[in-house]
Amino acid sequence: MPLNRILVADDEESIRWVLSKALKQKGFTVDIAHDGRQALELIKDNCYDLAILDIKMPGINGLDLLDKVREMNSDLLMVIMTAEASMKNAVEAMKRGAYDYITKPFDLDVIDAIIEKVARARDIAVQVTSLKEELKGRYQVEKNIVGNSVAMQEVYKTIGKVAGSDVTILIQGESGTGKELVARAVHFNSERIGKPFIAINCAAIPRDLLESELFGLEKGSFTGAGERKLGKFEQANHGTLFLDEIGDMPLELQAKILRVLQEHEVTRIGGNQNISVNVRIVAATNQSLIEKVRAKDFREDLYYRLNVVPITLAPLRDRRDDIPDLANYLLSRACAEMSVSPKQLSADALTLLNSYSWPGNVRELENAIKRAVILSNDPLLTAADFGGLLSTKETPQSGAQETSLEELVDLKLRSSMNGIEGLEKGDIFAMVLEQVERPLIRLILEKCRWNQVKAADVLGINRNTLRKKISELNIEIKRG
Repeated sequence: MPLNRILVADDEESIRWVLSKALKQKGFTVDIAHDGRQALELIKDNCYDLAILDIKMPGINGLDLLDKVREMNSDLLMVIMTAEASMKNAVEAMKRGAYDYITKPFDLDVIDAIIEKVARARDIAVQVTSLKEELKGRYQVEKNIVGNSVAMQEVYKTIGKVAGSDVTILIQGESGTGKELVARAVHFNSERIGKPFIAINCAAIPRDLLESELFGLEKGSFTGAGERKLGKFEQANHGTLFLDEIGDMPLELQAKILRVLQEHEVTRIGGNQNISVNVRIVAATNQSLIEKVRAKDFREDLYYRLNVVPITLAPLRDRRDDIPDLANYLLSRACAEMSVSPKQLSADALTLLNSYSWPGNVRELENAIKRAVILSNDPLLTAADFGGLLSTKETPQSGAQETSLEELVDLKLRSSMNGIEGLEKGDIFAMVLEQVERPLIRLILEKCRWNQVKAADVLGINRNTLRKKISELNIEIKRG
């Protein structure tokens, strides 16, 4: 965006004349002021791209003029001229908002360089503003978090109230309810838009690596640390750090997180330097942190530091009115992402989706729709397209009595073991046990996001026993 109009303010007529002539020859429109008061009135009445101001002028000096222009919330770029090349003048001018300063006498080449610098700065500012608007549009709440239920309306209100501040937020809800989406909506509707949004899943990273991921490490801090590594706090500086599944964070790390919230400083592993960080914390959990506090598994002081503003996301089964809008939105997005011709949901498909319990919440609904889009060649998705993807036995509204796990196993065994005469002694128990153990352990590992310590606790077995079973049953371990 090229510069067009420039203001020159100086009580020396020779300076005004030289600058005005030189700038006009380069095609700029130039206004001149002989003192600070006239310059202020011109700035109030006109739109300038740049103002070149003398530091010493009658009425209002250049430094005071900087203050008054800033009070007007003007984004005018101002350059201060001074005949005294002192550090005090330079520091004071920059503190009060000057873009740059030059000392008299000066060559016109210096003015040319300043103008080029200002032009580049304006271009960058325009690009940043455009990017911020693009990001804000991309993460507008109404475009990305779908639902008009009472529960979701409360979430929208809370996001609107807290986005502009820097208060710490704790988002609570079952897996798949969209906690990270809410965190992003808070960030991209705040003053920190354009700054980093860094997310880390505290349950997906082994506890012996989580500390270095968060706080970073210095070169040589331990064997294999060949270079300095910045942690997530430093990466998120001036932006937002999203701590997902914070309920799984080890107690010893919780104390360090509390210190960062209190002191706004981090220390890398192996280092002794305190590094200041300006980070907004948004935490999330699918667990009851207050219950973990009572069980001494979560620090009470950290809980209250995080829970300044709580946002609770209701499970999808408790806001069924949102399912039709959500399903249609996710269907439209899935078709666009997969470059598939637009599809629609039939009435019976919506009825089926609305009756299902959705234990995996919005994430499960999204995956079911994506699979249906991939597997169906028809423009209209019917209940049949979802029949094999959903288990209607999980539907809480069904009038039929739910079949127990024991009954299902009994039915499966009776149907698959018609010819047990060929089995040798001892084979049946080992075979059945292996076929039950493998899917059970794999399921629990998936639910625990492949955290073996947590999975062993859920299963009620020793961690070493779990490792042995994983090896014996050839269960493929995934990360995250």
